[in-house]
Amino acid sequence: MLEILSPGPLCTVQDRGRPGWGHLGVGSSGAADRPSYALANRLVGNEVGAAALEATFGGLSVRLRTAMLIAFTGAECAIAVTDGPDIGYQHPVAVPAGATVTLSSPRNGLRSYLAVRGGFDVPRVMDSRSTDLLSGLGPRPLARGDVLAIGEDPGTGVPTESAPTRRHPDGPILLWPGPRRDWFAEVAARELVTADYTVQTTSNRIGVRLDGPPLRRVVEHELPSEGIVEGAVQVPGDGRPLVFLADHPVTGGYPVIAVVDAGDIARVAQARPGETLRFRWHSPSRARE
Repeated sequence: MLEILSPGPLCTVQDRGRPGWGHLGVGSSGAADRPSYALANRLVGNEVGAAALEATFGGLSVRLRTAMLIAFTGAECAIAVTDGPDIGYQHPVAVPAGATVTLSSPRNGLRSYLAVRGGFDVPRVMDSRSTDLLSGLGPRPLARGDVLAIGEDPGTGVPTESAPTRRHPDGPILLWPGPRRDWFAEVAARELVTADYTVQTTSNRIGVRLDGPPLRRVVEHELPSEGIVEGAVQVPGDGRPLVFLADHPVTGGYPVIAVVDAGDIARVAQARPGETLRFRWHSPSRARE
């Protein structure tokens, strides 16, 4: 079992999410940085989809009540260990019972992942153990004193002693034209990929709010609510874009000018408040279309 001594600013249980319930108004949720989440589970030999912890901006402190194999991935933090071995990022480490493990604030990035062999055994809700901040489904955000059970050993081998440091590529975030691209002036489409946009402090797992030049619409009438996907770049009434993340709603009533390429969603999820993001169209010809 694992005890939460401090959850930091926000710590939730996450897995691959609960896709397939959109017709009931339930979003997919799941880990915001899925590649980092998946790597953490691979490092400890878990089956695909095992539940892990997602810590936002470090500060997570845990005590291991039983010995277990653990691994950290995602935003890299300094790790302090009491009564246990040194722990590096992206390395599976056997930690004895009684040890405490504490994360500092990350050097870069925002979200870190803790996987334990066997995964965290919390109740499933609609086929998932994920916390969804928008709908309230799944376990509540973790608090001091919570004790989490660990699932059964998967009986698999541990595939490696370490993984190369995972670096997000440099350069702009790639965009595909959204379903309401034609609702915006041509200058707005250019501005989106030439201006700097700054991540606001109001960002969360639902979406990343950006501050920068407002994007001017040429169609001003109301838009009936329509489907929203992860990575959708929605433009509210003030013209400043919002990029939806894992806990996004299933529908929205503001136009979507673009959609972040699936390979770059994790980069947006790891952007911290105050960080500058730049975008570019995946294909200029497709953007014009």
